[in-house]
Amino acid sequence: MNTSATRTPTARAKSPSMVMLRRNFKHLTRNPTSVFNAVLMPVVMMLMFVYVFGDAFSVGVDYIDYATPGLMLMAVCYGLGATATAVNSDMTKGIINRFKVMDVSRGAVLTGHVVASVLTNLVAIVALVGVAFLLGFAPAAGFLDWLGVAGIVVLLGFAAGWLTVALGLAAKSPETAGMASVPLVMLPFFSSAIVPAEKMGPGLREFAEYQPFTPIIETLRGLLNGAPAAGDVIPALGWITGIALAGYLWASSTFKKRA
Repeated sequence: MNTSATRTPTARAKSPSMVMLRRNFKHLTRNPTSVFNAVLMPVVMMLMFVYVFGDAFSVGVDYIDYATPGLMLMAVCYGLGATATAVNSDMTKGIINRFKVMDVSRGAVLTGHVVASVLTNLVAIVALVGVAFLLGFAPAAGFLDWLGVAGIVVLLGFAAGWLTVALGLAAKSPETAGMASVPLVMLPFFSSAIVPAEKMGPGLREFAEYQPFTPIIETLRGLLNGAPAAGDVIPALGWITGIALAGYLWASSTFKKRA
């Protein structure tokens, strides 16, 4: 009996995506620099901010409790360069054309990169939160609050993943693709991740208050404190949805033009 003929349509549809996901993870694990940037760099940043700069900031609570939500968002951003580079390499080195000959859908190719990025983010954040607990992190979050934190992290990783895939497809070379993600890495530093926005100078304070990452960080902070505020949650979900939609549409359009 031909086993391929007996496979359900759902199983056949999932197969290319799973193959692309496994491929992306193999490439990631073979690149120590990518693993360091995605998983270990956020932990290094936490140790640096808590032990080196923590006493210099007056935030009203233990600094580890204040900084952890912002560092969780940074953990999502630090792995994006590798995703953009990998997507661009697939495009510029002709691998996408090989996939087209093999009748692998573009959805599977792009989604594989996004899902690999999200799963890498989750590993990085689990490592980060584990270190935070060792440093004295004491959240007041209950079970439902932690579910909310996980949901925001996954949605943010999904949105950032699509935007990064779009940046990688639009770049002319793997080198420029890696550089294209730098603004996403730097943007959290100009938010409420490290210090409260109200402690910043004029101009920078307003930018920090109204940029996309601040409401997302404040939502995570509120959930971890057991008291999320609708004034943060609604803008955060709006920004995440907008970023995801813009990234998906941009990535799909660029892929159709270049593939």
